[in-house]
Amino acid sequence: MESMTKRSIQLLRTLYNRGQSTHTYTLRVKQDELSAQLGVSRQALNVHLKRLKKHGYIRTGRGFIDVTEKGLNAIGVSATPAFIIIKVSPMKRIQVYNKIKELAVTKAFRIAGEVDTLIMVEREKLDQILKELYAIDGIQDTRSYVTIEVLR
Repeated sequence: MESMTKRSIQLLRTLYNRGQSTHTYTLRVKQDELSAQLGVSRQALNVHLKRLKKHGYIRTGRGFIDVTEKGLNAIGVSATPAFIIIKVSPMKRIQVYNKIKELAVTKAFRIAGEVDTLIMVEREKLDQILKELYAIDGIQDTRSYVTIEVLR
């Protein structure tokens, strides 16, 4: 890790403390690559991106596009996730963790305590992810929680 000055550390702490956690999806792609994938000209893509950015649906920068919470809401994806807590059979942990890594989840954590795993998923994908989890040999129990609102 690079060494940082006291001022840089102070700035990072201030940004962190005053910032707000957001839910975004980042696509690291150049606009010419994206326009080719979509089958439109780069100029046409740029017009659409500018409109989306103006309305707060995306943020753009060199080599990336972020879909913001407002953009996610516009396409029917909730910015408030669901959480699944999983108890795993001790003899099957490695196999279960490998299967969980293959699931289309936002984040998956191995945790210590009474349960073994915490998974964060989009609310819209909760039922599908639960069906996939039920098919994994070695999962003893699951508990699901749906968030209502983001407090901080």
